[in-house]
Amino acid sequence: MDDELSADEEPEKTVWDVVVVGAGPAGASAAYAAAVAGRRVLLLEKAELPRYKTCGGGIIGPSRDALPPGFDLPLRERVHAVTFSLNGKLSRTRRSRHMLFGLVNRSDLDHSLVEHAVKAGADVRTGVTVTRVEQHGADVPDRRTVAVVLAGDEAPVLARAVVGADGSASRIGAHVGVKMDQVDLGLEVEIPVPDSVAEDWAGRALVDWGPLPGSYGWVFPKGDTLTVGVISARGEGAATKRYLEDFIGRLGLAGFEPSVSSGHLTRCRSEDSPLSRGRVLVCGDAAGLLEPWTREGISFALRSGRLAGEWAVRIAESHDAVDARRQALNYAFAVKAGLGVEMGIGRRMLNVFSRRPGMLHAALTGFRPAWNVFARFTRGATSLPEVVRTYPVARRALDALDPQ
Repeated sequence: MDDELSADEEPEKTVWDVVVVGAGPAGASAAYAAAVAGRRVLLLEKAELPRYKTCGGGIIGPSRDALPPGFDLPLRERVHAVTFSLNGKLSRTRRSRHMLFGLVNRSDLDHSLVEHAVKAGADVRTGVTVTRVEQHGADVPDRRTVAVVLAGDEAPVLARAVVGADGSASRIGAHVGVKMDQVDLGLEVEIPVPDSVAEDWAGRALVDWGPLPGSYGWVFPKGDTLTVGVISARGEGAATKRYLEDFIGRLGLAGFEPSVSSGHLTRCRSEDSPLSRGRVLVCGDAAGLLEPWTREGISFALRSGRLAGEWAVRIAESHDAVDARRQALNYAFAVKAGLGVEMGIGRRMLNVFSRRPGMLHAALTGFRPAWNVFARFTRGATSLPEVVRTYPVARRALDALDPQ
């Protein structure tokens, strides 16, 4: 009877190798990376899947290249042309023989990414709200363990490493001490349209450089629905709302009833913001990782999520705080060496665009090399840092317009 528990003993609690909080692209990517390495992975999500997310849903080359092997993108549209306008004026359409980028509904993309993580071996729990994480205290059995505390009466979930991917208002990010230095407000509507209107937009997106500094609007076609949105700096809420209303009116879409109307704050990290604390890492929006100029976040989420999952595995294997710290610093270095460099160029591009949107519009619509660079960027054939590094004209222009 030695193998039976006595009445006052409790069975040992399950300790996961990696717990990921948040099932968006960053969290699903992290869960997949850790699971495919053969670790016990639990993915926690407060909503039930699939669920709607405010997002344009543009899939550029870096996003596509960061997807797990064998993943089929649930594309709603393939974009081969972009119409550019300057606050509704000076419209011009540029076309490409090759697909520039794809468009998805975030609910479809996120759900598919989670399913891919599950196939790799991850477990998923939805409808679970994480209130905080603890690395010391009564809920933490030893120094190799993190307690993920849940709302209600549920017992904490224990892990050797935790990845925070719980969005721009991240509780895990607050634990790590993430600092943001750019906050923007995005407003978006989903507009069902008749076939005649959908046909006019098939394969063509629109980008409008807006009236507020650093603002722009977009129309992304997705079959029988148009995703229409605008984004600008937080603090201009009323003006941003007017911009969206005027934008929809100019497009001739004011007569159609939106099926969804939503808003969302995007946040970019400060350059010195931490990416870890103890055995806890953050990635994606939770870490403030997105491109500052376009506020594109899906590729940053997928790439940082994969890195976070890979380094979380190493942290889970660490037997002491010194080694865990070393692995966390390696994760931060990997993020900063890649995504951080892109964000640095993006900040400079935002500075230039905020002051001279007309110049950017003129370049893209009237200077074919600028359009070619844009097309190469969206397809993933180049990046902003590579453009600045390999095109002397671009480097000199950026240095002249945004001297460091």
